[in-house]
Order: sequence, then C-alpha cells, then structure tokens
Amino acid sequence: MLAAACLSTAVFADQGARPTVPKKPDKAPLMVSFTDLKWTELPERKGMQFAVISGDPTKEAYTEMRKVPAGTDNGLHSHSSEIKNVIINGVWYTGTDASSAKDFGPGSVVMMPASWVHVSGCRAGSDCLFYQEGKGKFDFKPTVAHASEAMPIK
Repeated sequence: MLAAACLSTAVFADQGARPTVPKKPDKAPLMVSFTDLKWTELPERKGMQFAVISGDPTKEAYTEMRKVPAGTDNGLHSHSSEIKNVIINGVWYTGTDASSAKDFGPGSVVMMPASWVHVSGCRAGSDCLFYQEGKGKFDFKPTVAHASEAMPIK
C-alpha cells in the first residue's frame, strides 16, 4: 500500500511539472467594421441591400448584414433554407399572414424554417437593419395568396 501511495504521488508530481502549451486556433478570427462593409442591392428584392460577411448567399450557407427600407412589404413567400435574423434597427414584422404578423424590434431574433410560407417586411418610420444567417443559399419564392390572405400590412 505504501508503494502504491509513493507511485501515485510520483505520477501526480510528474503531471504537475509538465508545461501546458496553449493550443493555436485553427482559423484567424473574423472581425469586420460596419464602415468597411460592401453593400449590394438584392437582385430578388429591389431597394434592399446586403453585405456578405461569410459564405456565398448565391450558392451556400452565409452570414450577412441586410438593410431594408422603411415601409417594405414582402408579401407571402418562402425560402429554400432556414434563415435566422437578428434585428438591430427598425421594426421588422413576420408571420404566416398579414393578420398574424408580429413586430420585432432591436435585439429580437427571428428564425424561419426552410419552406415556411410567411409575410415579412419593415414597418414605416425607420429603415430596418439586421444580421442574417442562412443555412443554405438565399432565395425568395413568392407564393400565390388566396384573396383572404392578401390583406395589406398596416
């Protein structure tokens, strides 16, 4: 028993003597200043602008900043991939139709599953700015609405 105690003390003492080397990161951090973003008009929705942070929204998963003019209404539509928005400025709305759409202000998170048919837009008063993550390429697929669903957003 005394030998086992001596051996375990020696093992623990040896482990404590080993220097620890910090692991080097696999990648460099991504740091982008808002003033350095390159803004482009969104081809699918004139007037909206986006600035890619990572990935390629025309082909794959991406992150970007998005600007949407106040008063924009996107009508019923869906996207092929899941999209997450984090609202920074303005009041963004979304829901399954105009009557059920909810407002989301700065700090809100809106995650939309792939193929979810919904309305969305930016309320009048101030432009919307948000961070967007897409799990796949970005697309905008308008949906033909029934007359009862085509109510204007107030």
